[in-house]
Amino acid sequence: MNANMNWTDLEHVIQTQGLKLLSGLVVLVTGIFLVHWIQKLTGRYLKKIKVEPTLESFLNNVIRIILYLVVILTAANVMGIPLTSIITLIGSAGVAVSLALQGALSNLVGGVMLLLLKPIKVGEYVKFNDANSSIEGTVRAIGAFYTELIMPDNRRLSIPNSSLTNTPIVNFSREGTRRQDLNFTVSYEADIDEVFAVLKDLAAGDSRILRDPAPEVYLSEYGDSSLVFILRIWCASDDYWDVRYKLMENGKRALDKAGIEIPYPQMDVHIIGKQ
Repeated sequence: MNANMNWTDLEHVIQTQGLKLLSGLVVLVTGIFLVHWIQKLTGRYLKKIKVEPTLESFLNNVIRIILYLVVILTAANVMGIPLTSIITLIGSAGVAVSLALQGALSNLVGGVMLLLLKPIKVGEYVKFNDANSSIEGTVRAIGAFYTELIMPDNRRLSIPNSSLTNTPIVNFSREGTRRQDLNFTVSYEADIDEVFAVLKDLAAGDSRILRDPAPEVYLSEYGDSSLVFILRIWCASDDYWDVRYKLMENGKRALDKAGIEIPYPQMDVHIIGKQ
């Protein structure tokens, strides 16, 4: 009799609680699909009203987090877990939860600061120093907790927002133009006026180099085996590396064509024999 009653009770529990569990899972799966659908609509709307890409990525992250939180809490409630119990549990474990979320909250605040102060924006090329080295790349997205950087070798790096708000950031794109100084070494026998003319013509031959500020050439240094000249030019930030590599390549050709020697370090060794 007791065995029959226990089986009946167990069957009743399975029917009632199992139905709630199944309903909760349905709500959870359906909610996840709805979140993806709402996110697509939100993304299209933000693009339609031409929201700044930096703000767009941040809003998408925040909306996704809020929607997932609503779905999880709704599914838990359908499963028979009262929201008051969840809140009470969180309250009773307040210290542990606050310690666990300390890093996440710090990153969230960092994301808000990046959004408000705008030291970086999506699409800009930036550099900052971590504990051991310098890291640089193009900003892909600024999320609620992490900022994504695409590095020059196409690796994707996720950086906690709190780290970015506590380190110096070099922004190479914000001003739109960049200056670069290129060193050219020539022999001490070279005619310096001819070197000036060759390097100025070199800069004049590239249309990507700005005319204001105008290119400048300086005799920078008396080296051990050569004179060091600096060609100083300005160009658009997006053209920086292409212009640099092309000038170095064409500079060698121009100096060779003018008959100006580019020396290499030499050492004269005098052997003194025994008398």
